[in-house]
Amino acid sequence: LMKHALEQIENLSGIQADVVEGWPERSLRDAASTVVFIGDLFPPNRLPNPQQNLADLDEMMQRGVGIACIHYATGLLGDDVTPDGDHPLLRWMGGYFANRSCPHHESFARVFPKATITPAETDHPVTRGWKEFTLRDEPYFNNYFGAEGNQLAPKATVLATSMLPPEAPKRETVAWCIEREDTGRGFGVVMPHYYKNWRDEDLRRLILNGIVWSAKIDVPAGGVKTDSPNLADFDPKSV
Repeated sequence: LMKHALEQIENLSGIQADVVEGWPERSLRDAASTVVFIGDLFPPNRLPNPQQNLADLDEMMQRGVGIACIHYATGLLGDDVTPDGDHPLLRWMGGYFANRSCPHHESFARVFPKATITPAETDHPVTRGWKEFTLRDEPYFNNYFGAEGNQLAPKATVLATSMLPPEAPKRETVAWCIEREDTGRGFGVVMPHYYKNWRDEDLRRLILNGIVWSAKIDVPAGGVKTDSPNLADFDPKSV
């Protein structure tokens, strides 16, 4: 679905996306402008040979390759991080979802019947062309951004927030990005949980803007334009 959406963007051309299950071969890693992860927790730590996977990623990041994580791919376990919460993803992407097994911090995951997602007050390219939206989803909250009072790093930017949880609302960061010292870019978004929410134009534009930006492609003034996908074409197990 993401490959289709990226390659069918109406107001950008020349984007090619490769879908990989497992760890990508060196030739693909060498050619990539950005790498996008989906899955149950951060895949490089879940796939075989995690230390080598992280070393491969580090090599890519040092070349300025981008990284983007979608929903639970933003997540790390306690075994993945040091006791104080350090992990390369914190520097590569600017933050992560800290599973309850983490010793230093606990992020939270709940499905909300109605979660309203609000663009941050910034002129960042990833916020172009989408407006506030409300949907049933599982936007993670109390995400982890670092030991300095859980504040984002200086070169990180909040892109979207939501008032969560509804019984004790606090403005939570649900999408963010970072421009790294190695010239690469990182993008994290803690949605969507439900496959059907890819039909929401504002959510889809937020995510695709972020992926495009992480690849150092200029985001069009009104954001990327795509048609609503026919989900049946992609054989979802659940919509």
